[in-house]
Amino acid sequence: MSIPPASRAFSAYAHEYTAVRRRVVPGYDDFYGSVIDSLRLLGDGAIARVIDLGAGTGLLSDHVSSAFPGARFELLDGSAEMLSEARELLGDRVVAEHLGDMAHGLPGGPFDAVVSALAIHHLADADKKKVYEMAHDALRPGGLFVNAEQVAGPTPELEAVYQRRWGDDCRALGASEDEIALSRERRRHDRSTDVETQLRWLREAGFAHVDCVYKSWSMATLVGVRAGGSR
Repeated sequence: MSIPPASRAFSAYAHEYTAVRRRVVPGYDDFYGSVIDSLRLLGDGAIARVIDLGAGTGLLSDHVSSAFPGARFELLDGSAEMLSEARELLGDRVVAEHLGDMAHGLPGGPFDAVVSALAIHHLADADKKKVYEMAHDALRPGGLFVNAEQVAGPTPELEAVYQRRWGDDCRALGASEDEIALSRERRRHDRSTDVETQLRWLREAGFAHVDCVYKSWSMATLVGVRAGGSR
């Protein structure tokens, strides 16, 4: 199996990934909290069967599990090392693990929720669109897609502001210059896309109630509901 470059980069970092998240993800609590708020406020019915795309070390699934104790998770990631960390964190809350590139296909649903955090931005734009289409098709009617994501500025000038702001915020959170430099190195694999473009793609994929429910500079949470539920 061909491993995407981003997955190889994160595999080497798997053991340290979780420890530094709060120092290199500004607004961590609000950012991840927006996923939980979306599932509570927008989800149509129970959140029991969830798939986490680009699950990494299981951080997002762990947050979702705390809010929805009955939820069980399928994890998809391109890094075996990351999935190993997630398995240790989540234990029997995980019912299936899938090692692979999300752009090449998703496990069969239907899922109550398809969630992702800081993963889809590693894909080329054509693959992002394909993942959005597959996520829509993997949901049950009324199910919710939530993508907590790193996004690009809508202009080159604003993108430069986003990058400066990220570094300043990380330093304010106590990140060392080495941690910032390592994070910047991993960001070489980023292919971030602006919010408005991604909202359009979600609508084109068939989602209803599409919105950006949280945004702070380069951090944004995008949502869409598969039509056909009671909403």
